[in-house]
Amino acid sequence: MRIAVVRERAAHERRVALSPEATANLVADGHEVVVESGAGDSANMPDTAYADAGATVVADRAAAIGEGGVFACVNGPDTPELLAGLGPGHIVVGVFDPLWRPAPVADLAATGAKVLSLDLVPRSTRAQAVDVLSSMATVVGFQAVLVAGARMPRLMPLLITAAGTVPPARVVVLGAGVAGLQAVATAKRLGAVVEGFDIREEALEQIRSLGANSIDLPEADADDAEDPAARTQRLLTPHLAEADVVITAAQVVGRRSPTLVTDAMVEAMRPGSLLLDLAAERGGNCALSRADEEVLHNGVTILAPTDLASGSPLSASRMFANNVVNLVRMLCTDGDIHLDLEDDIVAAMLVATGGAVVHPGVSEALDAAEGGSDS
Repeated sequence: MRIAVVRERAAHERRVALSPEATANLVADGHEVVVESGAGDSANMPDTAYADAGATVVADRAAAIGEGGVFACVNGPDTPELLAGLGPGHIVVGVFDPLWRPAPVADLAATGAKVLSLDLVPRSTRAQAVDVLSSMATVVGFQAVLVAGARMPRLMPLLITAAGTVPPARVVVLGAGVAGLQAVATAKRLGAVVEGFDIREEALEQIRSLGANSIDLPEADADDAEDPAARTQRLLTPHLAEADVVITAAQVVGRRSPTLVTDAMVEAMRPGSLLLDLAAERGGNCALSRADEEVLHNGVTILAPTDLASGSPLSASRMFANNVVNLVRMLCTDGDIHLDLEDDIVAAMLVATGGAVVHPGVSEALDAAEGGSDS
């Protein structure tokens, strides 16, 4: 099977979909890997490493894409220039966020290519090996704490020095998915006093297993008429008021991010504290967040970066590439990719084939977007 990888064109993107190590594995499996020159430069993966791994390095994107085969990418092609050259002979594998941004996928479907969206991998044990979202969330959670540590006006760990005792920073993490838990673990390693919150009891147990304190909210009375979301925000406010850093990491695939932190909650925070919103691509967990912008509100700095996965491009690319290799091996039969719609992973990931969008959820999102544009 011919497998192509190209240089990513998205702004600030430093990852690449296949690493030299992954390339060597695919070549050993009998596949032909074609790499656009410079594809891995931003991740410190030079052309020579790919050539040594058995890949064919070509001069440009068009030569890499070729007439068919698997086209692996981090970000889906979303402009006419990036769609050029794709056709019915291609299987495009990447992160497309099609439930939230269905229009670019519809344009990709029109090329006739088969489209597998890695961010639609089902949450099953068998699918863990190809779960790109979890891999990238691990990087994002780690990077979030590093960014916070660099931007906050104080040190993170407890230090006892001849110049006096430096108390540890207090970090609150809201949302204990993969990114949130990684943020909890990293902040603990750096010596902070860490609290974590999630609405799921099993997530609270995971927070405690990392050595952090879980924020356990009291159960509401049966006759309590207060809105549950408003009640949660009210009870979390004192915890945020004591925090030096708040990291929000609650996301739902294909849906707007839930609002965890209101204007009033930010105003309760101390001047000089920092809030880092990891859900800004879909509206953010903080009402004041602005994607890729820095907001200063009542002395509180609010950051909402969307490119944290590129902060560790070498590690992120290797993890992403391993997921791609596992997917190819999972789908490959007799040297060719076979898309079995009876397979739960394929059924969940297949967005388009035969020139049309075939994923029910993406079709609904397209209909909703078209309805909104008509109104």
